[in-house]
Amino acid sequence: MKRLVVDPITRIEGHLRIEAVLEGNRIKSAYSSGTMVRGIEIILKGRDPREAWAFAQRICGVCTTVHAFASIRAVEDALKIKVPKNASLIRKLMIGTLFVHDHVVHFYHLHALDWVNPLEALKADPAKTSELAQKLSDYGKSSPSYFKEVQDRIRQQVERRQLGIFNKGYWKHPDYKLPPEANLMAVAHYLDALNWQAQIVQVHTIFGGKNPHPNFVVGGMACPIDLQSDTAINMEKLGKVKSLIDSMIDFVEKVYLPDLIAIASFYKHWFEKGEGLGNFLVLGEPEGDSHHEGRFFIPPTFIKNREIKNYEDVDYSKIEEYVTHSYYKYSLGDEKGLHPFEGETVLNYTGPQPPYEYLNVESKYSWLKAPRYAGLPAEVGPLARILALYARDMLGSRELVDSHLAKLGIPFQAMYSTMGRTLARGLETYIYAHAMKKWYDELLENIKSGDTKTFNGEKWEPSTWERDVKGFGLMEAPRGSLSHWVHIKDGKIANYQAVVPTTWNASPRDAKGQPSPYEASLVGHELVNPEEPLEVLRTIHSFDPCLACAVHLITVYNT
Repeated sequence: MKRLVVDPITRIEGHLRIEAVLEGNRIKSAYSSGTMVRGIEIILKGRDPREAWAFAQRICGVCTTVHAFASIRAVEDALKIKVPKNASLIRKLMIGTLFVHDHVVHFYHLHALDWVNPLEALKADPAKTSELAQKLSDYGKSSPSYFKEVQDRIRQQVERRQLGIFNKGYWKHPDYKLPPEANLMAVAHYLDALNWQAQIVQVHTIFGGKNPHPNFVVGGMACPIDLQSDTAINMEKLGKVKSLIDSMIDFVEKVYLPDLIAIASFYKHWFEKGEGLGNFLVLGEPEGDSHHEGRFFIPPTFIKNREIKNYEDVDYSKIEEYVTHSYYKYSLGDEKGLHPFEGETVLNYTGPQPPYEYLNVESKYSWLKAPRYAGLPAEVGPLARILALYARDMLGSRELVDSHLAKLGIPFQAMYSTMGRTLARGLETYIYAHAMKKWYDELLENIKSGDTKTFNGEKWEPSTWERDVKGFGLMEAPRGSLSHWVHIKDGKIANYQAVVPTTWNASPRDAKGQPSPYEASLVGHELVNPEEPLEVLRTIHSFDPCLACAVHLITVYNT
């Protein structure tokens, strides 16, 4: 046996190392390691809870806003603050924008090059590429001249040996299956998506002033609504939001989903690889801004061993984090799991001194903790959410899933896979894009009725708070279930814990030796060439890793 090391995993946000034990060219076991220290909880301790969101939001600049929302919801939950309806709807529009933006960016700019070979696009016939694109949809940019222009741009880069974003790919790997015309079409849409994604984030700038890291406030939103004002949210800005939502729906329906189905049709064997655990968890996306109201857009759901007919409601008291194989220590011992309200963040690096060849996977080997639900590892993210919606027959999910599987001629079981995870992300994008239309109409009707309130300041002053309170905020982020947990005592944060999607998916083993979704999903992969581990990248990228959410670094300078 030999060990394969992929460090860093590229085309993700942050520092991720995968070590895989090979038996021949087959992966027998795998280990996932976050290679940078996490400490956001330490930074927040002792601070005013009203400003926690501004620090927590900087956890990540990719899935921007999610940590702000989870943080604000946690503080509002602890202080029992009711959010105005307008603020809740605006938040939902910003969340929806994030989902659509993030999923499209993931598909084209972080994951597509695992399936698309841009060098093969040079062999394509632009006229035939146009015919292919027009068979898939009536997207406006599908002329032969358009594809010829894109092809010429690629050729110029190759001739100048300036591959740029296409540099250092495994372009000679035999498992690139797309014909030249499909490669050219996908590369063209890759470039289109770059311009498109820069436009739709204007929803965040309209309501939050900027992007990334828009402005928020505990108790609502920081943007006033005044239809007669030039600076507040007025009809012109609301009209712009509507046009941006229309643009999202148009791109998802005419470009993203058709491309996804077209590419997947050449990689049906990847609907049989890369599942791993069979356990799926959704903590839930509240319909309003309080999970205690019991109304959820995405319902809290736990599915064990693929048994979606026997899905369970979620009990948040069953969440624990372990540090048995993580570079932290617990006061009660590292074999014990702690609920986030009792969570501890005490750094304890015991790994090898760099530079090193291999991790000591029998001991501690990651800066990620190991979250578990009811003692079990579970996958979070788009696949988990689509399965939860399918199980509960919500939001038209069954028809949506079944119709797209029928296009590919594959059974429902194919969803439990690397490519199934990628398909689930595209279907979820469709759901969120159309939900935004509904939320926008509700916001407009509420404003027309005379309600322009966006902030509830009743409990803004610390003098109105109880002395010792706890709260948690839920947020279904693009990469999976996110929860922030806060303990407020004497007006300051006494303890803060963030349990993030990539921590669930990329964690090390726990006290029982149970692997995480990343680790389990790689087992059984047969590598064509261990020197070019494309198979590892495909499955890990299908989760859309974001290690920025899972690890952080703070340096203290003495002056």
